[in-house]
Formats: sequence, structure tokens, C-alpha cells
Amino acid sequence: MIAVFRNYLQEKGNFTESELDTITAAAAIKKVRKRQYLLQEGDVWKYNAFVTKGCLRTYSVDLKGIEHILNFAVENWWTGDRESLQTGKPSEYNIDALEDSEVALISREKYDQLCREIPAFHNMVSAILEKSFRVAQSRIHTFISASAEEKYLRFLEKFPHLVMRVPQNMIASYLGITAETLSRIRKQLVKK
Repeated sequence: MIAVFRNYLQEKGNFTESELDTITAAAAIKKVRKRQYLLQEGDVWKYNAFVTKGCLRTYSVDLKGIEHILNFAVENWWTGDRESLQTGKPSEYNIDALEDSEVALISREKYDQLCREIPAFHNMVSAILEKSFRVAQSRIHTFISASAEEKYLRFLEKFPHLVMRVPQNMIASYLGITAETLSRIRKQLVKK
């Protein structure tokens, strides 16, 4: 599966073969079985994780036992807890696999070294972080300003590939609505 990571790098940056070899050598492939944790709340996150296969979710559980999904990550997406990685503080989140998955893990030390030594890698990382910020900003805006139906329609528009891979109750959690509300919205949309 390192080939998937290498292909992604070739698409996203202008790397020499030597640089690609250096970057892929820094990554360790980890298999994560369905329902297995990649990160558990209270642990310190120490990696940058690139999904080469499967689907994972990042979520927290509140005091009532209700899950709140922050994001999903599928092939060619990055995942992890950036705050825990940067501060060394225990994570408030869980990351687990919704399908049998594989991730390329790069330790923070190796990742930082790659950013220092390979300008194209640093540029790629900067572009990814900028895009992540824009996506997060857009999601916050949608969350505070859109109706439940609008949230779902935007989800379908932005992530059509997730609809068949992620259970409806998890999509509802991601949208900040109940599963019953999502079910009602879906029925209404079918009637239209």
C-alpha cells in the first residue's frame, strides 16, 4: 500500500525519485481492522496518518454517551489529532476504522524533518493545511447557519462517495442532527 502513498505524492507535489524514496521510507504501514482504534481518547497522538485503504472516523463521546463525529477519512486523505500532535496533550478524540483499513504513519519527528529537508514536501503540507482550514471554516459556517436539510444536501454534494460507505446514523452525527431527523429528510427528498 505504500504505492498508493507514493502515487498521491506524485500527484500533489513535484518530487524527485530520491525525495519520493525518502518520504515513503519514513512511513510505516499499519493495518487497522474494522472497529479497531487508531487513536483512543486520553492517548497522545504522535503521527501524521495518510489513509491508503479504507474509511476511518474521528469522534468524541460526551458525558451522555453520545458520539460527535468530527470527520471521516478515506483513501488519499490525512487523519489524526493535530492539537495532540503539536502540544503533546492527551487527545480528546477517538479514531477508529469503519472498514478494514490501512494507513501510512509518519512520526512527528520524521515529518518535521521531511518538511525541513524537502521543500516540495513542505509546500505540499502547507497547501493541505490551508485547504483543511478552509474546509473547517466552511463546515462551521454550515453548522451554525444551515437547516438540517441544507446540511445534508451539502454533505451529499461534497462527499457523494461517503453516502454508501458510512452508516446513516454516523452521517447524522457528523451533521449534528438526530438519526430520526436525517431519516425524515431523506424520505422528504425521495418524494420531491
